Amino acid sequence: MSKIALGTWAWGAGAFGGDSVFGSNTNVENLKPVFDAAMKAGLNLWDTATVYGMGESEKILASLAKDYKREEVEISTKFTPQLAEVYENSVEKMAEASLERMGLDYIDIYWIHNPMDVERWTPGLIPLLKSGKVKRVGVSNHNIKEIKRANEILGEAGFKVSAVQNHFSLLYRSSEKGGILDFCKENGIEFWAYMVLEQGALSGKYNKENPLPAESDRGKKYNPVLDQLSALTDEMKKIGEKYNASCSQVGIAWAIAKGTLPIIGATKERHVIEAAEAAKITLTAEEVARLEQLADATGVDTRGGWEHSME
Repeated sequence: MSKIALGTWAWGAGAFGGDSVFGSNTNVENLKPVFDAAMKAGLNLWDTATVYGMGESEKILASLAKDYKREEVEISTKFTPQLAEVYENSVEKMAEASLERMGLDYIDIYWIHNPMDVERWTPGLIPLLKSGKVKRVGVSNHNIKEIKRANEILGEAGFKVSAVQNHFSLLYRSSEKGGILDFCKENGIEFWAYMVLEQGALSGKYNKENPLPAESDRGKKYNPVLDQLSALTDEMKKIGEKYNASCSQVGIAWAIAKGTLPIIGATKERHVIEAAEAAKITLTAEEVARLEQLADATGVDTRGGWEHSME
């Protein structure tokens, strides 16, 4: 398993897609060099979801992955409860639609994207596991109580939650404070951390003079607080000098130091090359503590509108 997964939320256009959320313009042509660079660097774990561009991200990923042997590419996608009615309120039907869109016989890891109703949706994973259409399953945006209950439901059929995928960054450590990281470590469950760089706000690239795309969702969310992040990103850059690394790489290395598998958005070749190099950095405990102290001092809460508290 790679130390890093590559995220495709910003791929393609459409509802909840790259153009509206990130202000990006991506397609198969400009993403092919990114995909190939990642595979060459040994990053073969790709994370998508039905809801990203309403299937567009999955289609792009499939188009890029077809040039490689199936076993060379690990694919993660998700069941999103908010879209369930489109697929006759069936976890299985949404998964089958993803398989068809991507031209796959199986999905390496399939997630319940948001909890909504753990009792209702978790059992839908079981027939997918029994049939082999899904190799492993995970839960995303679930708190500790919901994770434990999902694990119990799967356990009754002889399966388990293999991974948890939650928002986790220097600015948002609710999963740690809520005991989820410890629970995962104690039970052999992977913890995948998304939005590690807060959609670029912790990349060191943006500031008041050079804000994020103003009309994008991320610009509206982060541009008002960029000044508050400057002390943190300045320290990230300073630590980066020691390791000959960028601000972004320090953010990724921090997530790895916390025992998580970060998901890094991949829209440019340099993103994947930087991510691969960041996996080689080992921060000291003092550096981790200093970054967290500065992050807490920002007073910025980046919890998403789709998230409930993990504590």
